Amino acid sequence: MKNHLDNPPNPFHHQQVEYLEPPPEIKVEVREERAKTILSENDSPDLPFRWCVNPYRGCQHGCIYCYARPYHEYLDLGAGTDFETRLFAKINAPELLRKALASPKWTGESIHFSGVTDCYQPIEAVYHLTQRCLQVCLDFQNPVAVITRSYQVVRDRELLAQIHRLAGANVCFSIPFADDELSRVLEPHAPVPSQRFQAMRSLHDAGIPVGLLLSPIIPGLNDREIPRVIEQAAAAGARSSFYEPLRLPGSLESVFMKRLRERLPLRFERVQQRLREIRGGRLSDSRFGHRLHGRGEYWDSIVQLFEVCCRKFGLGYCHGNCTDRDPSDSTPRCSPRQMTLPFDV
Repeated sequence: MKNHLDNPPNPFHHQQVEYLEPPPEIKVEVREERAKTILSENDSPDLPFRWCVNPYRGCQHGCIYCYARPYHEYLDLGAGTDFETRLFAKINAPELLRKALASPKWTGESIHFSGVTDCYQPIEAVYHLTQRCLQVCLDFQNPVAVITRSYQVVRDRELLAQIHRLAGANVCFSIPFADDELSRVLEPHAPVPSQRFQAMRSLHDAGIPVGLLLSPIIPGLNDREIPRVIEQAAAAGARSSFYEPLRLPGSLESVFMKRLRERLPLRFERVQQRLREIRGGRLSDSRFGHRLHGRGEYWDSIVQLFEVCCRKFGLGYCHGNCTDRDPSDSTPRCSPRQMTLPFDV
C-alpha cells in the first residue's frame, strides 16, 4: 500500500535533517510504501554480487543516461520526467533488513547499497532510510558496499568507518565526468564532480576505502575525460577503479537520445555514431554477456586509455567487482572482456 504525499516532507521543517547539498530545483512528489522485502537477490550472470538494498524508487538526480529509468514503467509511470519527480520511499526498510539479518538462514554476505537508484539521493536527508539500514548492518557486523553520486554520504562517514573496522565497508563514487559544466548538462540534479571528489577525500580521511566508478563511458563524449577523472580520483584517495560503457535498455534509448539532442546538439551525431560502432551497429545490446562491455577498435582504445591512466596514477583497476577488493591491491583480476558492474541489475 502506497501513501501518496502531494509534497515531500520539507527538510527545513525537520529538526533531524542534515542537508549537505543544495536541493534540486524540481517539483517532487513522494509516495511512502511499506515493502514486503528489502533484500534483493541478484541472479544476473553478468554481475558478481548477490544481495542489494534499494530504499528508494526513482531518483532525484535526473541523470539522462540512468539505466534504471525503465523500471519506473513497472509502476505505471514513465521513464522520463516521472522517474526523477515521482519517487517512492520504502519506509519500513530498516525493520525489514533487521528481520532478514536476524534470520538463522542469513550467512553474513556483503550487502550493496544500492542495486538500482542512488541510496543517498536528496530525500535521504528527510527519511534517513539508508543511514538506518547501515546502522542495522553495524549492529549485525555485516559488511557493506556503497555506490553513490551524492555528497550526502559524508554525513554517515563515522558510521561507515565503524562498519569497516568491524566487518568491512567501502564506498565507490560514480563520476563519469571531470568537468562540472558538462556534468550539469547530463546529470542536472546530482552534485557536480568537484563535490564528489571532495566527498571521496573526506571518506578516505576517515579511514574508509574509496574507489571510482567511471560510468557510463559515453563514446564520443566523455571518453576524452578519462585521464582527468582518474587523476582527480587518485588525488582524492581512490585506490581502485572500474567502468562500463553506456547502455540504453528499453525506453531509455529514446529518452537519452532525445535529451542528448536537445542539450548537446553539436555532439549528438558523433555520440550516436560511436555508440553504434561499439555496439555492432546498434545503440544498445541487452544480451547477458554483452550488455556491460563494448567491442571494436574504438572501444579497445578506450580500454587501453583507462588502463594506462590507472597505472600512471596508481589505481588498481579491474573489469569486475572492485568494491569487494582490497583497494591496495593493484593487480588486475580479469580481462577487459569480463567487465561487470556492481551498481547494475
